[in-house]
Amino acid sequence: MAGKNERQRRQARERYRRQQEQRSVRQRQVRQRWLIGLSGVLVLALVGSLLVVFLAGGKPKKAAAAASKSPSASPTATATAVAEPAHHCSYTSATRVAKKVSLPPATPDYTDSYLATINTNQGKITFNLLNNKATCSVNSFVHLAEAGYFNNTQCHRLLTSGIYVLQCGDPYATATTKLTCSTTGKIGTGTPGYEFGSENLTGARYLTGTVAMANSGGASTNGSQFFIVYKDSTSLPASYTPFATVSSGLDIVQNVAKSGYSCQYVVSGQAQGGAPKKKVIIDSVTIKKT
Repeated sequence: MAGKNERQRRQARERYRRQQEQRSVRQRQVRQRWLIGLSGVLVLALVGSLLVVFLAGGKPKKAAAAASKSPSASPTATATAVAEPAHHCSYTSATRVAKKVSLPPATPDYTDSYLATINTNQGKITFNLLNNKATCSVNSFVHLAEAGYFNNTQCHRLLTSGIYVLQCGDPYATATTKLTCSTTGKIGTGTPGYEFGSENLTGARYLTGTVAMANSGGASTNGSQFFIVYKDSTSLPASYTPFATVSSGLDIVQNVAKSGYSCQYVVSGQAQGGAPKKKVIIDSVTIKKT
C-alpha cells in the first residue's frame, strides 16, 4: 500500500510540474506577442510622426522633409501612373482653403521650360521647374504664382535634424503672422482649395537644392505647400514630388537654417521642426518661360 501511495504522489507531482511548465510557456508567448506588438506600434508611431511633418506639409505637416498639402491639376490620382510629360492634369476639391483660387488648366503647357524667382525679404531664390518630369505640379505652381497666391506669405517651418528643409506655401502664415508653433492652429494646413496626385517619385532623392511638394500623407494630397532642401536629406522616403531645383539663392536658405528656430513644433512628444528665427517672407513669385 505504501508503494502504491508513493507512486501516486510521484505521478501527482509530475502532473503538477508539467502543468506549471505549460503555464510558463503560455505566459512567455503572451509576453512576447505583446512586446512585438508594442514595438511595432512604437516604430510606426515614430516613423509616422517624423514623416507627417515634414513633409506632410501641413497639418502639422504631416512632415516632413517637408510637409504640406498640395492641390494640383489633373494628372491622375497617382502620379506614378502618369507618363511624363503629362498631357492632362486633374485637380480635385480640398478643404482648409487658405486662399481661394481657380483651378489650374487641365491641359498643361508640357513643352515649355520655366524659371521661377521667389522674391523674399532675404533676397531672391530662383528655381528651374522640372516641367518634363512633374508637369502637373509645375502647372499648378505656375498657376498659383501668376495668381499671386504666394504673395505676402511666410515660410513657416524649418527642419534642421536628419531632414534639412525650409517649408513654405501656406497663406495661413501671412507676412505679419507671429509664428507660435501651436499645434492647434491652422498654419501648416492651408490649401488653395484643390489637390492633385504625386509625380516623379521613381528613384526620387532629396539632395541639396531639391524643391518638392509637401503633402498630407497621401499620394493625391499635394496642394500649394513646398519645401526647399538645403542639405542632403537621404532619410526622406520617395513620397514627395520633386518639381524643381534651386539655381541660385540656396545660400539664403542655408543662412536661415543656421539661425535656427524661434520655437519648436512638438507633436505627440516628437519635435517636428520649428518656426525659423530669421523670418522669410515671400513678397511675390515671378515666372519666366525660358
